[in-house]
Amino acid sequence: MKIIFTFLFLFLLLQSCEKSKDNEGLPTPPALELQSEILAQSLQHPWEIVYGPDEMIWLTERSGKISRLNPNNGVVSLLHTIPEVNSIGEGGLLGMVLHPNFESNPYVYVVYDYGSGNNYQGKVVRFSYKNSTLSDPKILLDHIPAAANHNGSRLLITADEKLLITTGDAGVPSNAQQNNSLSGKILRINLDGSIPADNPFPGNAVWSTGHRNAQGLALTNDKLYSSEHGPDTDDEINLIRKGMNYGWPDVTGFCNTSQEKVFCTSKAIVEPLYTWTPTIAPSGLIYYHHDLIPQWKNSLLVVALKGTSMLQLKLDDTGTRIESVKSYFQGEFGRLRAICQSPDGKVYLATSNGNRDMVIRVSPL
Repeated sequence: MKIIFTFLFLFLLLQSCEKSKDNEGLPTPPALELQSEILAQSLQHPWEIVYGPDEMIWLTERSGKISRLNPNNGVVSLLHTIPEVNSIGEGGLLGMVLHPNFESNPYVYVVYDYGSGNNYQGKVVRFSYKNSTLSDPKILLDHIPAAANHNGSRLLITADEKLLITTGDAGVPSNAQQNNSLSGKILRINLDGSIPADNPFPGNAVWSTGHRNAQGLALTNDKLYSSEHGPDTDDEINLIRKGMNYGWPDVTGFCNTSQEKVFCTSKAIVEPLYTWTPTIAPSGLIYYHHDLIPQWKNSLLVVALKGTSMLQLKLDDTGTRIESVKSYFQGEFGRLRAICQSPDGKVYLATSNGNRDMVIRVSPL
């Protein structure tokens, strides 16, 4: 049964740390009336939600389950359980994306962790969908270092049909700077698992380096953004560019200490668009540009685990600067892991509390 809550939000500007100098002076946005509806509340650690072309919400749970949620009646139907999945700590079945031409290419792409001990690792697998069944798994990329945390694992397919994969440093920070390691990167492969000829490093899946634990990816027409966990400071929103270095572990946040400035100059480090200290653990990320909620047009929407909120980051016309930040649902639903949007402009959130986790629909009042 749907539980409907109505909220009138007076949004406060998030506090910024002194290190995040570019965050200063952002305006406080106006109030907005929203309605939230709990569609399902019987999940356990959902990690990804995708609004499918069948008007169902496809979701993964860390234990290995892939399901579909009917947004009209809240019924969750299990599609498939991947027996190889081993959920250790924050590892398990994580990101998922559907082929953009799903009717003619009914493929479901997932990334999950398997094995144990020193052989704990991740892989990207493509399944075929037919008659409410997933079958014919095809491994596209394997042997991604995994750990109990810092696994990244957000998937996204670009307009030119390339698959992007975020990976964390898997507890070995130095690997984020090594191009021969899949850790701490954003990777780019073809939809058949081969390496695109125009990748920045020939024969290498690496698209960008120097990431600690990027758990969100979002695309506009020509720009790619990520959300990334910092250590005890400096969670980040980054504008991702081909072949560029984002600094971890030698740089956290902006290049503003003497040691960081030297490294940033020598490695041409790209600084973040925005940072948070205290950290909020940003996870799922989308770009919103729909008339249903005009106040959110040309914005990044990011959900936070530690921060227990959804945040709107309003972009300027160039998409290279964040003009304002708003916080929604602070503490209302606990830890938020995933976010997606339906074609009619409604936004869906998934919690990650581990007990009776929820999928929530957000729309104007």
